[in-house]
Amino acid sequence: MQFDLMRHGYIISNQKALHFVTFTIVGWVSLFSSQKYCDEIISSLRYYIKHQGLKVHAYVIMTNHVHAILSASIPKNDLSSIIGRFKSFTSKRLLDLIMNDCDHRRVWMLPVFSGEGAKHVRNKYYQIWIQNNHPIELSNPKILKQRLEYLHQNPVNKGIVEHDWHYLYSSARQYAGLPGKIELNMLDVEFGFDYLP
Repeated sequence: MQFDLMRHGYIISNQKALHFVTFTIVGWVSLFSSQKYCDEIISSLRYYIKHQGLKVHAYVIMTNHVHAILSASIPKNDLSSIIGRFKSFTSKRLLDLIMNDCDHRRVWMLPVFSGEGAKHVRNKYYQIWIQNNHPIELSNPKILKQRLEYLHQNPVNKGIVEHDWHYLYSSARQYAGLPGKIELNMLDVEFGFDYLP
């Protein structure tokens, strides 16, 4: 990872390395406090794993952001491109859900997404995700362990659950060696330590 002064953001310099990334909803809108939006992220991750060469090594979906440890598996697809397509794809899917939702939150959420969309020339009408993912390259076991702990402890530190493996939209249960629950719509992950050089 390095800082690109021209674009004022972090870039992924080693496209094949594991990276800790954060996808944040604009305005810190708590979109993922509703299960259907979390399920859409899980479904989209599954699609990108199967069809786009994304590898998910760990994840947690919080109310207004997603932390993940990711890498790319297909040589022609670099991680930056996959992440860009994933964010574009999920923006459209999430926006469709919001537009067709009878949730009262739609009334105030859409103006937030529209207002953010108007600020950036790359958007037509709405913006769901902030532009920067702040990628951190995980080049050794110590850094990977720190980021895994931070990621999985997020729901505990927010007071949502007592133990990280209790949180439904997280890979903590798999890392704890506990069986998954199909009805919880969990995502299978590829353990990060297996991918370090």
